[in-house]
Amino acid sequence: MTTMVGMSESQRAYLPAAGRDLFLPLYDLIAKILGADRARQMLFDLAPLGPGDRVLDIGCGTGTFATILKQRYPGIEVTGLDPDPKALARARRKAEQAKVSVRFDQGFADSLEYAEMSFDLVFSSFMFHHLEESNRKKTLREVRRVLKPGGSFYLLDFEASPSGHGWFKLFHSGERLRDNTESRILTLMGDAGFSDRKKVAVQPVLFGFGRAGYYQASVPR
Repeated sequence: MTTMVGMSESQRAYLPAAGRDLFLPLYDLIAKILGADRARQMLFDLAPLGPGDRVLDIGCGTGTFATILKQRYPGIEVTGLDPDPKALARARRKAEQAKVSVRFDQGFADSLEYAEMSFDLVFSSFMFHHLEESNRKKTLREVRRVLKPGGSFYLLDFEASPSGHGWFKLFHSGERLRDNTESRILTLMGDAGFSDRKKVAVQPVLFGFGRAGYYQASVPR
């Protein structure tokens, strides 16, 4: 999900979930093999969800997380957002096959078309490293805007140390992933107006060659 400055919203470029449209049919399988699905499971334990909560999953891709979220918590309202219409088509089919009601919207996380204080929780899983620096800041401000007072934001993403790791050169956004350090993510959250921001867990991914960091932040009441 990247921005081309000066272009209209409909012309904006983005990085597809699988890096290239050609690989989209394999995306779910690749995510499972590399450990992304297993890493997302921990989000269910970290987030306090209750009946009536409104939840937004930004960069939802093919809708795996949003669909499972609705299956586990039937009493919540789930919305998934992604700029990729092909991924969203798969997400809608996935929710239909699971017989759950999930709303999937096409759009960009740095310009959310939702009213202020619309959601109780917002999730982002393995999307943040796709963003350029300016769009990371915009995205976090937008997430802060649409969250209700006391609402929470949960971010899961590949993590890099300040010195960097060779393994992320394998990825389509390796250069941006270099900025995915704990200190940088927490600083950006603070700049966006979040409170109680913290890293809450780490989990190995990519057959142990990489790791994923879990972050939590809140909106002051």
